[in-house]
Amino acid sequence: MQVIRDKAVSTGAVVMTMPKQRVVPAWWRVVKRATDAILGSVLLLIALPVIAAAAIAVVLVDRGSPFYAQERIGQGGRRFRMFKLRTMVHGAHAMRDDILHLNEVEGPVFKIKNDPRLHRVGAFLRRTSIDELPNLFNVVAGDMSLVGPRPPLPSEVEHYSSSAQRRLSVPQGVTCLWQINGRSDVSFEEWMRLDNRYIDTWSPWGDLVILAKTIPAVIRKDGAH
Repeated sequence: MQVIRDKAVSTGAVVMTMPKQRVVPAWWRVVKRATDAILGSVLLLIALPVIAAAAIAVVLVDRGSPFYAQERIGQGGRRFRMFKLRTMVHGAHAMRDDILHLNEVEGPVFKIKNDPRLHRVGAFLRRTSIDELPNLFNVVAGDMSLVGPRPPLPSEVEHYSSSAQRRLSVPQGVTCLWQINGRSDVSFEEWMRLDNRYIDTWSPWGDLVILAKTIPAVIRKDGAH
């Protein structure tokens, strides 16, 4: 993989050297954004009742806002706030250092199947991927795409290799090859391989195929925890 050594991208505390991007027809990017804006808006309208019901459930079982906005890294190293339904108890971020030893994933990510910080409906929201539905607000706003690598945390990007950094050369997405191929059940190395495969092969119609395959993957709850 060729890496552009003289093009560093700074994102506050994160400084990255971005790899050379794949050249695709300009109209592909126009179609991708139009699909995100139109289909994303339709999906958001459909999802709003589910989001509202889930938000009420969160409020009933745990104090605090049912939503949270977490800082993530988008295309080109740009920071943005990604919206999700809150699945953890109030103040869960302060407990992270105490349970680092429970991490079940290799690489610069932190995932636990039975996270002790989940509130009473948190596990259900994660297994059904309902907690991710507010991502559609980010899609409509242009922060994310419907399809693309999942946006990482700044702390994860700080430890990325040049190969992993390549996943930031395209819009980050709600679903991707990782989501439909096992999700949290695959290794970090395989996750990065799937993201790089997407970068090398994506097309507007290929995105529609991934979206279609996401539905049965969500129903089966593949790697959702």
